[in-house]
Amino acid sequence: MGMYQEHALEGASAVELVVALYDGILRFLYAASTAVERGDATGRRIAVKRALDIIIHLQARLRMDVGGRPAQALSEFYASIFAQILQASQSASQQKFEHAIECVRNVRDAWRQVARGEGVPAADSSSEATPATVHLPNRAGSPERDAAATAHWTA
Repeated sequence: MGMYQEHALEGASAVELVVALYDGILRFLYAASTAVERGDATGRRIAVKRALDIIIHLQARLRMDVGGRPAQALSEFYASIFAQILQASQSASQQKFEHAIECVRNVRDAWRQVARGEGVPAADSSSEATPATVHLPNRAGSPERDAAATAHWTA
């Protein structure tokens, strides 16, 4: 990480850092989609690799021992979005990249609400919180809700 980025993120909460990582995923997915439009296979692969690297990082940081169901739901989301991105890249499909972007944006927006203090449990505001309601695609592709506001874990 560059010196500027380190200073820009200094003092950010753990939740704000997660939002920043999701923003990075989105930036790289948009770059991959644009590369598909240009017919730039190398640019697409580079952008996809960077998005997947962030997802791998987020997945590795999950604390399944303390996170319970919310951590499991996020783990499943990361696996699902990873597979979607690979499929979008392999088929060079802008439509599939747009779907992945929409899924990531929905979860990012939930994290952003937590960062703003919405959905954080009042009883224990000192601990990290998860999004109060996260819409995750299940295996059938339909949204799934997971009330996760009271769980404590590290993402």
